[in-house]
Amino acid sequence: MDRERKRNVGNRYLIVLALAICFIACKDEPKTIIEELVVIEEPEPILEFGFNLDHYIVKRDTIRKGDSFGEILERNHVGYPKIFNIAEKAKDTFDIRRLQIGKPYTLLCSKDSLELPRCFIYQPNLEEYVVINFQDSIHAYTSRKPIKYVEKTVTGIITSSISETLDEQGVSAVLTNKLADDIYAWTIDFRRLQKGDRFKVIYTDKYIDDTIYSGVHDVKATYFEHNKEPFYAFRFETDSLKGVIDYFDDKAKNLRRAFLKAPVKFSRISSRYNLKRRIAVYGFKVRAHKGTDFAARIGTPIMATANGTVIDSRRKGGNGNYVKIRHNATYETQYLHMSKRLVKVGQFVKQGDIIGKVGMTGNTGGPHVCYRFWKNGKQVDPFKQKLPEAKPISDSLKVEYLKFIQPIKIQLDNIHFLEDVFEEQNQPEQTIKQNNNLISLNQ
Repeated sequence: MDRERKRNVGNRYLIVLALAICFIACKDEPKTIIEELVVIEEPEPILEFGFNLDHYIVKRDTIRKGDSFGEILERNHVGYPKIFNIAEKAKDTFDIRRLQIGKPYTLLCSKDSLELPRCFIYQPNLEEYVVINFQDSIHAYTSRKPIKYVEKTVTGIITSSISETLDEQGVSAVLTNKLADDIYAWTIDFRRLQKGDRFKVIYTDKYIDDTIYSGVHDVKATYFEHNKEPFYAFRFETDSLKGVIDYFDDKAKNLRRAFLKAPVKFSRISSRYNLKRRIAVYGFKVRAHKGTDFAARIGTPIMATANGTVIDSRRKGGNGNYVKIRHNATYETQYLHMSKRLVKVGQFVKQGDIIGKVGMTGNTGGPHVCYRFWKNGKQVDPFKQKLPEAKPISDSLKVEYLKFIQPIKIQLDNIHFLEDVFEEQNQPEQTIKQNNNLISLNQ
């Protein structure tokens, strides 16, 4: 019994001793307090049109038939005396009668039970917007959404057509049109491309507010290999005052002619220049047709086929609405039967500028533009003329141009065709053929 008591006393002693040692060892150590840090993230403000939308109740809609500025505000509990006051003070900036059906608008309303409009925002197009702000003082202004341009490259080899080649990659058809109509129209016939022809393009896509895709903005440079022959093209501004831009090859030769082949895109020739034409409706009598008719839908844009000055823009007799342009001392062109004229006498227009819309005004049996061509004051068939090339680059500008394109040509030459990449990697031909028709898209 005494032995057992001594053992228990000894055990208690050892426990007390161990606790004492632990206390002495730990008392000088810094105390560690573990705390859980909770971070509350504030949501990013929603900014648009220069406003923090979190501060408003936002109502979006589009202009409908019968809508007016006053009716829109009246529907949202704004009285007509105030509407009249707003319209009067905003009229110097924006005419509220110009609201177009289908265009979007936004109302920024008070964040309370009344939800009264404080600001009206109208968008005539994707880029521009008009703000009529009446939450404090009344003021109006026009602004633009931020634009971002993204440079991209695309390469391809033709198996059927260039449009199919680019479409398979999800590239906008606008790029095809720019290559066929704006750059290589007089150099390469895109209707007669050969299987195995290939191309590289450096182009720029346009985005509004970083997210809204607005299409191909321009083509910086391109290389087209047609029938084993190389065709370079580089975009270059030759006249900064008039904004004249042309495409030249690697030797500074202009790629285009002075005139476009047609004043409208996506059209067909419905009637050619014919001095001996007979028409049934006139008893098959000879009635000379001194123009070339391009059939197109009403509203199709009509382009100036060359740089020049508008010398006539009016409606007259069987010609209907028409525009006439003097290009130089030798050439003039005329565009008949327009539904709408978009240029005025004395206005300088560049090749490709929109001067009107296709219509059926005057004597016409269907929607088309009658394209008339004068040489030395006489109407002639433009397709039988040896048309001049576009104005060559000046000697002084040529030096600047060749220096300008040097780094771009290096960039273009360093873009590899997908087939060449496979050859370098010694991949079998069958693998090449399975790689989406040898197309690569690089961003």
